[in-house]
Amino acid sequence: MNPSARVVIGLIGGLATSLASGPNYAPWTEKDFPFTSTSLDLRDLEPQAVPMNITPRGLLLNLGENLWLCFDTELLRVAALWRGHSVTPEALAPLSYQESKNLKTRGGQELLPKPDGKIILWNGVYPGWQLENPATFTDPRKPQPSAAEPGRGPLPKTHARFQAIRLEEGGAAFLYNVADSPVEDRFRVVEGTVQRTLHLAPCARAITLVLAQDWTVAVPAHPTAIDLAFDLTERTQLPSSKPAKPPKPPGKRWNETVVTEASPPTDGKDALAVDLIPLPSPNPWRRNVRACDIAFFQDGTAALVTFDGDVWIARNLQSDLGKVSWSRFASGLHEPMSLVIREEKIFVFDRNGIWRLRDSDANGECDLHELFSNVFPQSAETREFPNSLKLAPDGSFVIAKGGQQDSTLSELNGSVLRISADGQDFTVLGHGFRQPFAGVHPVTGLVTASDQEGHYTPTTPLYTLTRNEFHGFLSPLLPKEQYPEPIAEPLTWIPHQVNASAVSQVWLAGPKSKMGALNGSLIHLGFNRPELFRVLINERASRPQAAVVSLLRDFEVPALNATLNPADGCLYVTGFQVLGWGTTAKNLSALARIRSTGAPILSPKELAPTDKGILLKFDVSLDPKTAADRSSYSIESWHYRRTSNYGSPHLKEDGTPGQDWRTPSSAYLSQDGHAVFVALPDMKPVQQMRIGWGLRTPDGTPVEGNVYFTPHELTRFDPEQEGFGRIEIDLSPKPSLSPAIQTASVEEGKRLHQLMGCMACHTVSEKDQAKIGPSWKGLYGKKREIFQAGNVEATEDYLRESILDPAAKIVKGFEKIEAGMPIYAGVLSEAQIESLILYIKTL
Repeated sequence: MNPSARVVIGLIGGLATSLASGPNYAPWTEKDFPFTSTSLDLRDLEPQAVPMNITPRGLLLNLGENLWLCFDTELLRVAALWRGHSVTPEALAPLSYQESKNLKTRGGQELLPKPDGKIILWNGVYPGWQLENPATFTDPRKPQPSAAEPGRGPLPKTHARFQAIRLEEGGAAFLYNVADSPVEDRFRVVEGTVQRTLHLAPCARAITLVLAQDWTVAVPAHPTAIDLAFDLTERTQLPSSKPAKPPKPPGKRWNETVVTEASPPTDGKDALAVDLIPLPSPNPWRRNVRACDIAFFQDGTAALVTFDGDVWIARNLQSDLGKVSWSRFASGLHEPMSLVIREEKIFVFDRNGIWRLRDSDANGECDLHELFSNVFPQSAETREFPNSLKLAPDGSFVIAKGGQQDSTLSELNGSVLRISADGQDFTVLGHGFRQPFAGVHPVTGLVTASDQEGHYTPTTPLYTLTRNEFHGFLSPLLPKEQYPEPIAEPLTWIPHQVNASAVSQVWLAGPKSKMGALNGSLIHLGFNRPELFRVLINERASRPQAAVVSLLRDFEVPALNATLNPADGCLYVTGFQVLGWGTTAKNLSALARIRSTGAPILSPKELAPTDKGILLKFDVSLDPKTAADRSSYSIESWHYRRTSNYGSPHLKEDGTPGQDWRTPSSAYLSQDGHAVFVALPDMKPVQQMRIGWGLRTPDGTPVEGNVYFTPHELTRFDPEQEGFGRIEIDLSPKPSLSPAIQTASVEEGKRLHQLMGCMACHTVSEKDQAKIGPSWKGLYGKKREIFQAGNVEATEDYLRESILDPAAKIVKGFEKIEAGMPIYAGVLSEAQIESLILYIKTL
């Protein structure tokens, strides 16, 4: 195609059309791009095994003629040169690239990429440039907690430090400093042999170049620049000659643009509208587009990064999304998952560190990959994902690193770090996470972080990070349940069935946000079931607390990150999935714009746990009758237990499995009609509470939902100060709630499904996420296999028994769910039970 060529694709049912049925992607390693990134395992080298020889941060050069070279950006060594193919596809990105395999990320360092061919030259774990002569073949860097862990971070800056990859005509050049003197390092194939040429700036001291484990070259101090050349295949030094002309830039590599067309946006009745935006797939390069994050320039032009190391530029992401133009900008990155734009420059976080991507010749493509910061170590642990990169208002960066370690212990796995604005230093904001994802307030700089349920993490927590604290996760390599320091308490816990896989947070803050009543809000993303939660931060007590309420769920984006577009003030959400990660999104990757329609937000804008009950504030006026009816609310509470087991059961106050039902004693509507107070005579701090409500507005619009929160501390409730007037709160204990209805109906059953929290455990449609309880979809009249009791038919009697006594007949496959289902005997009236049965029958 010529440089002005465009490829137009459309949107059919929310999915980009494909050129052929099934995947039709070119190889993950693109033959015409000079480098990619990888870890490299050389532990099985012959004739001798080298136990620690792993390169966690490697740049893989495709030299042509089936010759490959891996360069270690920390030790500045040639890890290996070989003839054959690329590396074995052990890493998650290439392993999952071609087809949607059901993959769980394999932990540890047992299966890492290896050279796929015959080794020509290799080095051990020692610097490729040394300040001594003769060279020493040891690693001078500070060891990690496990001495066998080679991922120790870069050499001291005064010794050597990698700077950038510059793309040139015919290949790439590595730019780095040795003893504070710049070096340009190139590898090319000439007449079948690999030649290495180096241009060294003046250097005031003698240094040593280690070309291979048995080949070193002493380089004396030199007051003027010098050039060196070597034939790595024949292991000989060549006559050095400075290039006659400076290397030419590579020229434009990806001339075509891809234009996507979305369906016209529609608003509907809800407060938020979702506009799916087709990704640039298919494309002329047959490149899979597995989007991880999106960031915006001030004019609304976007940069999108993919898990396979590509960066795309998107234009015309405004208004009707009729013709969004996509062009490729960069490639070669190492499983990046996030990016930001600072001062109109793109920064990407991958396993190598933080890259700054520059287009030095202004042709629309990156030709200079600057390694802006790699001052923090990166192990070769497969699950030390580069989870989050966020920009702070002072120009510094906040990153979150995966924490699961199965082979070795590394000091900063599972940490949230602040990287200084110049990239030269870091501070630890929090440690002891399992898989943290972060958020940063764009004005105040407040840092938030989530974690994911697993061993030592009883359910999903959400934190603010104001000082470096330990967050409770321990590697299986450490003594079991022996915590090294006190464990930080979260803002709130979130039940696993509500937010099974927490990811990043984003603030809808600043003058350019056009998200209506959500302006200023903190949004937390759920991955397992694509969902946006509003985080209601409460600072009434001596410590901040929070509650979460669902804003938008089950949209077709496997959400990992969200960013506010300064040009249109809307929120853009993107992400991808590898089958086995567990998300209900039908798309393997997608991009969506979330925008305010102007309709009111019907969920609460504030929740405050108090000494007398729970205060809820809304943006809409509420119907006085339902708001003041205590049967309009359902409340339960429970605890968790942090252990080495995966997750935690729900535990009652007495320590037995289950939830404690809390019966409201009274309910009140504020004088302005926008707040309710639900009185509880036994209100006390607890790890988890849920309050559900079934209200309506004065015009009859349903206002229903649930909010989950952790009342660490209870503040004093003053009715007059909160706008309720001079009233006495009735805290006298009441019996279980009387039925609000006398006649059963499907509508009441649907309302109870929300009000009682059933929706958190039981799906009602085929597109819903498989949850911790059996699905209600198609349940009635079907045969059910009961654990240790054969088959039964799901009749009305079976449904009634399951509601009143859930343990009587447990469906096979759900017998190990430790939380269990609450017993509703004495909680629901006969008409309410009948309503639930009627609703289930309609499904």
